[in-house]
Amino acid sequence: MSELIMNVDGMTCGGCAKSVTGVLNEMAGVSEAEVSLEAKQARVVYDAAVVSPEELAAAVADAGFDVEF
Repeated sequence: MSELIMNVDGMTCGGCAKSVTGVLNEMAGVSEAEVSLEAKQARVVYDAAVVSPEELAAAVADAGFDVEF
């Protein structure tokens, strides 16, 4: 398993953090996603053979948030 820390900008409330968490947890290959509203970060544990960091970031961006990793 691999781990990725992404900076997520645009989260303004707990609902935003929950949304990002949901998007990530629904992706194939993701075993764990933790999102911190205060730190504006998402930590994702994923199977690199199934999903790439770029795909993870794209899913969060598609949900309406800005992502850097």
